[in-house]
Amino acid sequence: MTRTPLDKRQVRRNFHRAADSYDQVAVLQREVGERLMERLHVILMQPAIIVDVGCGTGFCTRALQDHYRKARVIGLDHAPSMLRATRRRGRWLRPIRTLCGDAERLPLAAESVDMVFSNLALQWMPDLHRVFAEFQRVLRPGGLLMFSSFGPDTLKELRAAWAQVDDKPHVHEFIDMHDVGDALVQARFADPVMDMESFTLTYGDPMGVLHDLRGLGARNAASGRGRGLTTRRRLQAMCQAYEAAYRGPDGRIPASWEVVYGHAWASEGLPQRREGDTVSIRADHIPVRRR
Repeated sequence: MTRTPLDKRQVRRNFHRAADSYDQVAVLQREVGERLMERLHVILMQPAIIVDVGCGTGFCTRALQDHYRKARVIGLDHAPSMLRATRRRGRWLRPIRTLCGDAERLPLAAESVDMVFSNLALQWMPDLHRVFAEFQRVLRPGGLLMFSSFGPDTLKELRAAWAQVDDKPHVHEFIDMHDVGDALVQARFADPVMDMESFTLTYGDPMGVLHDLRGLGARNAASGRGRGLTTRRRLQAMCQAYEAAYRGPDGRIPASWEVVYGHAWASEGLPQRREGDTVSIRADHIPVRRR
């Protein structure tokens, strides 16, 4: 699973800045979230504590709260502005609890969660093995991990167009489904199930693709990215390469998204270890904050 390293602080800044625009452009994210929620209908469990990791603006957090009316649902994200948006989805009599934290070092006590849910967030986490180890640690034995992520064919057109301009990383390298499955096994999750689905969004021009990516907070966060502003000449060259290769007879250009779905169960009898002195709290002790 060799990828261009991500700058975690830049990922956080990108999503923090995108909270106000995210919902306007997150059409695919909502669709995938709804499909992920539908998969819970065949899961026979009634979790008491659910953590939505990488909750963004809280679309799935609210859906989880509506689906599991007796559960305590916590939205966790590393971008504070996203958590404020999530809290705004709560109701006065049933607010949404939020927690600011890093998925690679969850600020939660061991075996304090019944379900970890994550919709299209894992691809922004630099160390997937560490993330799954943390999910395994905080889940109670027999707890459920349910997630979606983006696969390597995501934004393949944009990646190919930029490759015609320079050799800098402009598009994130997404994780192959088989590598995700291997990481689950290495983290000792039980009975992992994986599958994949492809989506294509179409635009009038390549700038429409970039506009949506900026609105989502899905900006370039590769450690080896160019540090200066992209020049107009290079941007125009990328757009010309994109249109020359992909503009269809209907005048539209495609943007491909490969979505990986997975679920697995926390194993029993594993030692609960963690490094460092990070404070861990029980998920049922997180207080309510009103927006």
